[in-house]
Amino acid sequence: MRSASSTSEAAVAAATRVNRLLAVYGDANACAAHLLCDRHPPGAVACTIVGSQPGGLDLTYGKLRAKSERLAASLAALGLAPGDRVATLMGKSEAFIVSLLAIWRLGGVHVPLFTAFAPPAIAYRVAAAKARAIICDADQLEKVDQAETGDAVVIVAGDAPPNLLSFHDLLERGPEGFPAAVRGGSAPIVQIYTSGTTGPPKGVRVPIRALAGFEIYLQYGLDVRASDTYWNAADPGWAYGLYYAVLAPLAAGTTTLLQTGGFSAQGMIQTLDDFGVTNLAAAPTVYRSLRAAGLKPRKPLRCASSAGEPLTPEVNTWSVQALGVEVRDHYGQTECGMLINNHQRPILRQPLRSGSMGQAMPGWKPVVLAPDSDALVVTETPGRLAIDVLESPLAWFEGYVDEPEKTQEKFTSAGRWYLTGDSAKTDQDGFFYFAARDDDVIIMAGYRIGPVEVEAVILTHEAISECTVVAAPDELRGEVLEAAVVLREGYAVSDALTAEIQALVKTGFAAHAYPRRVHYVEALPKTPSGKVQRFIVRQQLRDLARDAQPGSR
Repeated sequence: MRSASSTSEAAVAAATRVNRLLAVYGDANACAAHLLCDRHPPGAVACTIVGSQPGGLDLTYGKLRAKSERLAASLAALGLAPGDRVATLMGKSEAFIVSLLAIWRLGGVHVPLFTAFAPPAIAYRVAAAKARAIICDADQLEKVDQAETGDAVVIVAGDAPPNLLSFHDLLERGPEGFPAAVRGGSAPIVQIYTSGTTGPPKGVRVPIRALAGFEIYLQYGLDVRASDTYWNAADPGWAYGLYYAVLAPLAAGTTTLLQTGGFSAQGMIQTLDDFGVTNLAAAPTVYRSLRAAGLKPRKPLRCASSAGEPLTPEVNTWSVQALGVEVRDHYGQTECGMLINNHQRPILRQPLRSGSMGQAMPGWKPVVLAPDSDALVVTETPGRLAIDVLESPLAWFEGYVDEPEKTQEKFTSAGRWYLTGDSAKTDQDGFFYFAARDDDVIIMAGYRIGPVEVEAVILTHEAISECTVVAAPDELRGEVLEAAVVLREGYAVSDALTAEIQALVKTGFAAHAYPRRVHYVEALPKTPSGKVQRFIVRQQLRDLARDAQPGSR
């Protein structure tokens, strides 16, 4: 443990760094293309595209500047202007990175579309954002056509039909030297949509000044160094991948790996080995997949980090032996970026505490509020996880696009508290422990139960691949717990297995908090980013209960 004096010195140094970055990214003359590309040495490698050719394709800042200038000139010739929304439906490629920088050079706003989206999800976001153009890969064009995207101009990267615009033609046609738009630190560069875990996706505008927080996370949360080979395996169609696999590295001038194609455990190990990755960030499901496959890289990692959903204990039981390090859990949101981390940087690094997502990131002040008021609760008491906006210089979220009522629900006390929508508790040392989303908390006979803690215990059973725990109505107790589980291959449903799961929770968590019923399912409903949609599970189980009642149809 560090001494009080060293802790204070670390806090002062971090605060100084926060202020310096805010001065850069929040400046009234801030220019996204300059900050993310032009200010870096032209010969420095911005990113390496893995899978496109043996050894990867290195993209230098000089190359990206020249190509994005030409594409931005062509976009301007099409009538696109500063402030216009431009969507991308693209895999991780050179064309993708060039497109982003061209959009920002133009002064436009990038709207990310996940490549696994079906046409309705694409249509929803394009319409909500009022996107004027869509740049898509050739293999995504059919979905764009089916989405009926209105008057948006479609630009195809790859083999484009004769009646559509070709990305490569536009790139060749545009002259270099297109001037980068100066929009200021408050201008948006991204309009991203939430994952829809608890309802319809909502639009979030990300301003240039948010880059200060993204870079702080890269430095303190992940401890990315110049000597590292850094790989954030998250998809840039979602916040964690876009913010920290693309934006933060480009802002900091740090080389980032971007792997083409879909995920496989074997492919991931191959990349770790071939490129000598030392600093890895990925979702818990990635680490669980490696564990299930029994695979590990040839050399240990220096840092391994996780975000997107709570990290369950079995991952670290495996990772120390397989990866050479513990996987450190981090917490954030689309609306803020990362907020709470088990920091990797040595001056803030603390020993892991079981179940904790870490401590506040520099520049943010998370708190726990009472369930029914804005009063701060005492330590170890579950409540609503909130952000003290007045004490968080890195806060940038101002509300959802065209959704004033949803925006109002996120702030209380005249904007003092931003409500994350999650419940948590904190200990006397400032470590935070995730419990659940506010609407996922189960209240049984007066006890507040966070499903994540119960799920973590169930997942220790060798037969269970995935699980989620939800509330079911109960006349006596108000609510009781029910579990939906996915079995590993080779295991079968039985009353004995159900009894084992229930006993495991009773002994491993709490005697009263065991699932009264265990439902065996083939898969759990998830958002495209991999988060379990508990509200759908709740409805499915209630439908099953209703149908099982006498006289039901």
